[in-house]
Formats: sequence, structure tokens, C-alpha cells
Amino acid sequence: MPRPVVTPPAPLPVPAPLAGLRVLDLATLFAGPLAATMLGDFGAEVVKVEHPTRPDPSRGHGPSKDGVGLWWKLLGRNKRTITLDLSKPAGRTTLLRLAATADVVIENFRPGTLEKWDLGWDELSAVNPRLILTRVTGFGQFGPYARRPGFGTLAEAMSGFAAMTGEPDAPPTLPPFGLADSIAALATAYAVMTALSARDLTGEGQVVDMAIIEPILTVLGPQPIWYDQLGHVQPRTGNRSQNNAPRNTYRTADGTWVAVSTSAQSVAERVMRLVGRPELIDEPWFATGAERAQHADVLDAAVGDWIARHPRADVLAAFEKAEAAVAPVQDVRDVMADPQYQALDTVTTVDDPELGPLRMQNVLFRLSATPGAIRWAGRPHGADTEEVLTELGLSPADVKELREAGVV
Repeated sequence: MPRPVVTPPAPLPVPAPLAGLRVLDLATLFAGPLAATMLGDFGAEVVKVEHPTRPDPSRGHGPSKDGVGLWWKLLGRNKRTITLDLSKPAGRTTLLRLAATADVVIENFRPGTLEKWDLGWDELSAVNPRLILTRVTGFGQFGPYARRPGFGTLAEAMSGFAAMTGEPDAPPTLPPFGLADSIAALATAYAVMTALSARDLTGEGQVVDMAIIEPILTVLGPQPIWYDQLGHVQPRTGNRSQNNAPRNTYRTADGTWVAVSTSAQSVAERVMRLVGRPELIDEPWFATGAERAQHADVLDAAVGDWIARHPRADVLAAFEKAEAAVAPVQDVRDVMADPQYQALDTVTTVDDPELGPLRMQNVLFRLSATPGAIRWAGRPHGADTEEVLTELGLSPADVKELREAGVV
């Protein structure tokens, strides 16, 4: 396969907090690659390693433009892309040479796959004792489910998320996006940085074992301890909460929706005054969030009736004036035009040599002295193979031989 002709990546902004960190991204769909993206956003050099004929499936997920997958433009940003067949001896040898230069390897093959190719921890740590091998799988590296195919959807079901999501009389509800994978990606980036900090203390690398079924369970809160101590199983309550009320979505006079939260007692009182029902504040049950939740029908009716008589703009203005918590229910069109997101540059513009200007989510957070940056969007399959392997010490003839053998 000839090397794609593309514009070279933009230079690294200075200073970058993770400059000098080298990450090999061997993973696909979606937690592992997204973790590598997060590291690349703050200056890590990320080398995306894909199979020569079976690229990361995210390149073909969702809508495309001019034959170019748009999701990949987001997931593949700030990564150099090379191809390498790890199952072939020459691919194994090349990967080991790359690993010797790297700080982190991120992979999500089923447990035992790297070992089958003689690329397990023993081999990788032998060429680089300081390496962090980050293994992201559905169920972890051991246990009765370890070798099963694992996806975020299964984690959303197994963790209890689906069981508590949805209306009380409706089926369990799965999210329409990669929730568990995204949570696992955040946790993986955190795990990598923790392991790198430990390496500063010990001088040695280690293995990170990330099971996608675990981080989502953590963000679900106190479900296990509630069950352990009280036998309590949280039911599906729709948009309502068992901990406070009113808490729901409400339709406005102009047919749009807003969300209201009253997690703080003072906010709940302000809402009742705003909607013209101050007498409810004097009810004995209004004194705590849990007791208010038991009277959600009354409170929802009070808030919902008032909101239904006003257009959304007036609702938002009135709640802001009353210092009560409200937000419009927005779709992506609203998000792109929202003045707060615009002020934060949450959705920023990236120039791309294939598709021109692209708008995508910016880096996750702002650092005042060493900010992250999107240097380039996802690059074509194998665009940097020759450059990366040449930097590794292979001659043009060596790279040509690997191409002819189907290794790259």
C-alpha cells in the first residue's frame, strides 16, 4: 500500500505538560483509544498502530464526509498513524523496537492475545523495564468472564446503570452513546498518570488492568453500600430523584423543555416562591430532600403548571433572577450556539487538510500555565508509517521490505 500524501502534523505547542511522553495506541473501539487521545491533547506523542488491512473500526463508525469517517477525526486527533501486523514475526520485532522507545502501551485485545504473539508483559518489559502496559478490556485480565467479548453496552447493563435508568413502568434503558467506554477512558488516562508517577518513585514500569465494567460502577455512587447495609436497591424513577424534589424536566409554553434541580434546601424554597406556591415550604415534609421526594407529584404539579404558562426564555430569566437552578434541555444544535460553551471554547475549530475546518470538542480542561491543544485531527490510515519507522532506525529499504511482506 503506498503511503498517503498528507500535510505534516502541526508542531507541538510549547509548553505542553506531557511533552516527552511517548504512547503507543494499539487499541480500538473506544475506551483505550480515547484515553490515548486525552494524553495526546496535553502533549504526549501518540503513535496509533493499526492493522495494515483492518484499521480501527471507529474510522467507519457513524456518518462520514467524502468517504472520511468523522468520528475518527475526533478520536484520532493528535496521533501519528502507522500500520503494523503484530501477528507476523517482523511485526512483532518492529513493535518491540517501538516499545523500547515508549513510555506507555495501550491495548485492548482479549486477554492472552498479546501473549499468543509473544508480546506479553514479559517480552515488553524485557526490552523496556520502565514501560507502562495498559490493558483495557471489558471484564479485566482474570475471572470467569475475562475471555468473553466485552463492550461498553455490556458494562452499562451489568453495572446497574440500565436497571435504574428509565421510567418506573418502562424497560431498563441503555444510553445512546458510549457512556461506559468514555468513563473507562477517563479512568484509564488517570491510571496511566498514576502509574507514571509511581515509576518516578520506583524507576520501574508496571501493568495497568482496566476493566470497563468497573469505572461505571464507581460513578453510579453508593449503590453497593446502600445494598450492603440496608438491602436497598434503587428503582427506576425516570427524571425524578429519591433524594430531592422538585427534580424533573418540564415543558414550556413554547413547546421546549427545561430541567430543574433542587439539591439544596434553599434552592427548593426559592423555586416554590418563584412559582407562586410558598405555602408548600411550611409543610413538615418540605424540610428535607428525601421527604420532598416522597411528595414529588405535588411539587412537580406546582412547578410544571407554572413553567407551562411561560416561554422558555422567560422561564430561564425568572429562575436566574431568583437564583434557582435551571437549564434548557439542549440538542447538539443548541450546544453549538450556547453562549457559555462559546465563551469556554468547548467546541473549537480545527483545520484539517482532508476536510477543511472542523468543529469538535476541545481538550477536557484548561491549565493556566501549560495548556493542552488540538494540533491536528485524525489522520489517514498509515499516514506516518514511513516517518515513524525511519525515526526508529529502519532504512527505506527495510520499510519497503515490510510493505511487500504485508507487515505494514
